[in-house]
Amino acid sequence: MTALSATDPLASLSPAWARVVNDVIVRGEGVYLYAKSGKRYLDFTSGIGVANTGHCHPAVVEAIKRQAERLLFGQMNCVVPETALELSDALRPKLPTGIDSFFFANSGAEAVEGAVKLARIATGKPNVIALEGGFHGRTAMTMALTSSKTVYRAGYQPLPAGVFFAPFPYALNLADSGVHFDDEERLVAYCLARLEHVLASQSAPSETAAVLLEPVLGEGGYVPASTPYLRGLRELCDRHGLLLVVDEIQSGFGRTGDWWYHTRAGVTPDILTVAKGIASGLPMSAIAAPRDLMAKMGPGMHGGTYGGGSAIAQAAAVATIDVIEREELAKNATELGAYLTGKLQAIAAKHPALREVRGPGLMVGCEFAAGAEGKAQAGGVAKRCAAAGLLLLTCGTHGNVVRWIPPLVVATAQLDEGLGLFEQAITQVL
Repeated sequence: MTALSATDPLASLSPAWARVVNDVIVRGEGVYLYAKSGKRYLDFTSGIGVANTGHCHPAVVEAIKRQAERLLFGQMNCVVPETALELSDALRPKLPTGIDSFFFANSGAEAVEGAVKLARIATGKPNVIALEGGFHGRTAMTMALTSSKTVYRAGYQPLPAGVFFAPFPYALNLADSGVHFDDEERLVAYCLARLEHVLASQSAPSETAAVLLEPVLGEGGYVPASTPYLRGLRELCDRHGLLLVVDEIQSGFGRTGDWWYHTRAGVTPDILTVAKGIASGLPMSAIAAPRDLMAKMGPGMHGGTYGGGSAIAQAAAVATIDVIEREELAKNATELGAYLTGKLQAIAAKHPALREVRGPGLMVGCEFAAGAEGKAQAGGVAKRCAAAGLLLLTCGTHGNVVRWIPPLVVATAQLDEGLGLFEQAITQVL
């Protein structure tokens, strides 16, 4: 065993955790993180879209304290914690009509894996079609479904079989590959036609259980799918007898200005997976589906020791939903998202290397040049921002997108502070 270095307090932590900064954080409040070194960071990562209510929201903290005195954990195969029913009651009104049954778990990957199991058992069909650029987790099955970046899959082959891919309507990425579209209608038609081609050439409808997508690509570049595409996809699934599984793990809980981005299109999924913003930082996720569909998975066919999450995480989720509703955080995401996007577009107008600013609500991506050049630009900007006290993440297949994920409690003045540091970093890098 390698001895720990007395001069490196992080030596005992796996290098699998890539970090924006190595500063040790001791406290969080609202949109800020406070380091042991005394430095304050403006956290516009939200723990990768987790802290939608901000760090340590008082109402969530109080719910955790209150629950900790009553029940820490009730195993769902043995008993029914009251908090599980409270969370079901809190979630149900926020979902499309008919989505009324839940399986609770700990992480987004667990939710996606469970959703695939449900789709397969419900249809009796083995295959799943995922969309290019999607990120769905790091378990073996969810790695097989992920195509946002090779680092998430490299070295782990062979991965589970029965997964096929179709293009996501990402115009700029397709243009970089030499496929150009002059309007949204042609882009949508092309992507749906390619999906039809997968059904005709690789995985027949008779052996395809479901199509899985993020309605806004997360790790793949913060790219929203249009309403025509989502409606066309729903129609295609219905016509071929496929289930539509929507992954709102990063885009849900008010992040885009709506509880769920897919509802903008008037589309109802067959299965919905949610996590990240559900419990303000406690491990919690959910699979949601109609009761008759969920009933296809009988007793013992899915589970886990912590399947259901802890009573504390469930209580935190109930409080989180209440805070998002009571403080109108989705509305704040809409209004300040428009403000942020406008300011970023003004910056882009002065710096042509920043090719596109996009995304709904407070889920905004800034795409730099294609390929290695853009990766160096985005990475350099994010690194300089971190040094100045602003935490931002990059994403995209080529790492050339800087993403803005501030807590939904963010104020205009805090966005302005971040925008100033961002533009200063761009000026230094470009």
